[in-house]
Amino acid sequence: MNEERKINIEEVEAVSPPPKARVEAETPAETFERKRDYLAGFLAEQPAQASPAGPGGDLQAAIVETLKTIYDPEIPVDIYELGLIYDVAVDADGDAVVTMTLTTPHCPVAESMPGEVELRVLSVPGVRDAEVKLVWDPPWDPSKMSDEARLELGML
Repeated sequence: MNEERKINIEEVEAVSPPPKARVEAETPAETFERKRDYLAGFLAEQPAQASPAGPGGDLQAAIVETLKTIYDPEIPVDIYELGLIYDVAVDADGDAVVTMTLTTPHCPVAESMPGEVELRVLSVPGVRDAEVKLVWDPPWDPSKMSDEARLELGML
């Protein structure tokens, strides 16, 4: 069992150095510089001017900001963050249609809330007419609330 292992050693005078790798190095400025060739067209393009009254325009944004000032009387969260507003549509003439729901059909503000929403939307400069459509399908549930509303209510 006592097998002896022998290691052979060879002595040499010198070892030739390994070949050096050839790398064409760029300076950090060249490496991280934006390549203008593929960005030139993208950067030169001007954004399309959105109609202030159309979808995604300033008027729609102003209506949403106004809706964020209306609070549910039972829950300390505005109706937009609560997820009660399903859609805000604005046409080129400044006519707004707000599609919304309530937390339940038996909500104590079921009669007054749509009227308040309509009055507030009508108060936004640039809105010619406002209509509030109260819908029950799809029904509201807590999953429609924004993260901000969940945080406010301690649900996160």
